[in-house]
Amino acid sequence: MAKLADVAALAGVSITTVSRVINDYGAISTKTRNKVHAAMKTLNYQPNSLARSLQGKRTKLIGLIFPGVSNPFFGDLVQSLENQLFAQDYRVILCNSANNAAKEAAYVRMLLANQVDGIITGTHNLTIKEYEEIAAPVISFDRHLGATIPIVSSDNFEGGRLATNALVKAGAQAIWIVTGANRPLSPTNERLRGYREVMTQNQLPTHLLELPFSMAAPLKWARLRQLLQEQRPEAVFATDDLTALMVEEIARGMGLSIPGDLKIVGYDGTAAVRATHPGLATIVQPIPALSKLMIELLMSRIEDEAVKLDPQYILPIELHAGTTLLGD
Repeated sequence: MAKLADVAALAGVSITTVSRVINDYGAISTKTRNKVHAAMKTLNYQPNSLARSLQGKRTKLIGLIFPGVSNPFFGDLVQSLENQLFAQDYRVILCNSANNAAKEAAYVRMLLANQVDGIITGTHNLTIKEYEEIAAPVISFDRHLGATIPIVSSDNFEGGRLATNALVKAGAQAIWIVTGANRPLSPTNERLRGYREVMTQNQLPTHLLELPFSMAAPLKWARLRQLLQEQRPEAVFATDDLTALMVEEIARGMGLSIPGDLKIVGYDGTAAVRATHPGLATIVQPIPALSKLMIELLMSRIEDEAVKLDPQYILPIELHAGTTLLGD
């Protein structure tokens, strides 16, 4: 791998001159600049972003911390963020926290060591104090990380209302909601609140099954099968699409007709799920708009640490009414 000294030797200049060209610092002639850039291209030399930052310049690096991209929603969100940041000449360092506090803390230290300009995170494994002490601008997706960290999310409350209303209008009464862990102050709790409000308004009993995001798939499968066998719900509102698809697969394996015996609505509406399972009724989150807003807020904090931002930003959702809700 080429080093700064190699570039200097090939260009016939000093190491200091190469450093000044890279950092755009000091008075350097056009001829010398061209010689240095030509040597860098010949040697395929990649300037160290940290070296540039020593001159007070930005690293043009953004850290992304999410539970993991195997989930289609986080995969779509990360891809959207990366594409939009790349278009603004930023590069990303992606960290999969896997719901592991120690792993997330190690990634935060690594990001800060690389002097990232900012962090966008969709995880919640550390304490609020740890998040608020991160020495870089932070924007949160759908997680409460502290009073100083803005949250961007879709309209979780309206999503819960919209899904439940659709199931009620389709004729279901025994409607269960299947959620992840409902943490205190988490914006995603609003999906449950929206469900409960609609059920109460229609004088229907509420039914909740919590399955943590980190639960192993075989155990989750067993819990959902137990629900369908023992409780015989008329409808299930799952607060993520993967769980909704699992419910559908289990129900069909049990010989239940959908939506005759069981109606299903999911949540997320990623491009991948809608392309491969177009029949799944789901609440669609506006992923490109969410990404754009998070980036705009982060850039405003990067430009001015003291800029006044709202505690939370909420974007609208919509219902994709597939065959699991209304039939063919």
